Amino acid sequence: MRLRAEQLPRHLGETLAPVYLLSGDEPLLLNEAADAIRTAARAAGHDNREVMEAGSGFDWNTLLAEAASFSLFAEKKIIDLRIPGGKPGREGGKALAEYCANPPPDTLLLLTLPKIERKQQAGKWFKAIDSLGVVVQVWPVELAQLPRWIEQRLRQAGLQPSKDAVQLLAERVEGNLLAADQEIEKLLLLHGEGPLDAATLADAVADSARYDVFDLVDAALSGELSRCLHILEGLKGEDIAAPVVLWALHREITQLAGLSVAGAQGKNIDQAMTAARVWDKRKPLLRRAVTRLKPAQWLALLNDCQAADAAAKGADPRDPWLLFEQIISRIAA
Repeated sequence: MRLRAEQLPRHLGETLAPVYLLSGDEPLLLNEAADAIRTAARAAGHDNREVMEAGSGFDWNTLLAEAASFSLFAEKKIIDLRIPGGKPGREGGKALAEYCANPPPDTLLLLTLPKIERKQQAGKWFKAIDSLGVVVQVWPVELAQLPRWIEQRLRQAGLQPSKDAVQLLAERVEGNLLAADQEIEKLLLLHGEGPLDAATLADAVADSARYDVFDLVDAALSGELSRCLHILEGLKGEDIAAPVVLWALHREITQLAGLSVAGAQGKNIDQAMTAARVWDKRKPLLRRAVTRLKPAQWLALLNDCQAADAAAKGADPRDPWLLFEQIISRIAA
């Protein structure tokens, strides 16, 4: 049975399937769906939980052995199986199909994995799960729906945001729902419940962190090199994770590379920005920045981002923060 993520709470309030498969590339929504299933299972008496990660070299016989094992106290349990690679492979597919053919009583199997491609959905293991249990594909929140999603989360937290406050927060966390959730938690701690306008939101966010990756990006796009370097030094000094800085830089460079290529092909930049759903307030900033470099230079910066990513993960001996300096210098110069 297929369900949308928003249908899951109602389903869990009515029944509990023997198998759930959650797939998607949005960590926050995927984790929340998994938490909802685990909470419902515990409420139904599934007090034992066995977590497995089917990475490289995983023995799929472990799953079948755990399913066949019997508790001395006959307690219900959850088998929490994560497949980070997204594909169970031949052995995994066979084991999952075998599990579904004879599901053990008093056991709930929860599988989480990245977005499933259409080809995988034709596999016997997927069809077996779809027939026996529930499949939930978690989709990212579209840019056009992001303000509505943020407003709903703010109100659930007890805040009553103005339209401008919602728009401001949407601009700051675009493409990162985890960041949006964290900002809402900080707002609740700093501001408390009640009405929330844009000025109050801006002050609260400013109070929570002296330096901001969004300030870094905007300074680079504005050509303010000395300010960029100052902000970058502050981010490093506050122990902001290198992947967070890289995420902000890569997102902006990807968009600008696309706009630059569109301009080189003779397309109207304003129309290209509208098609890319760029916020109106950011269009002047991007319009100025995109002409500063040629398409090949923007594309080369994407390669620099890959090098910085490798350095942040330890796969490249260089210092990722020095690579960030080079990237923002090229954007701002």
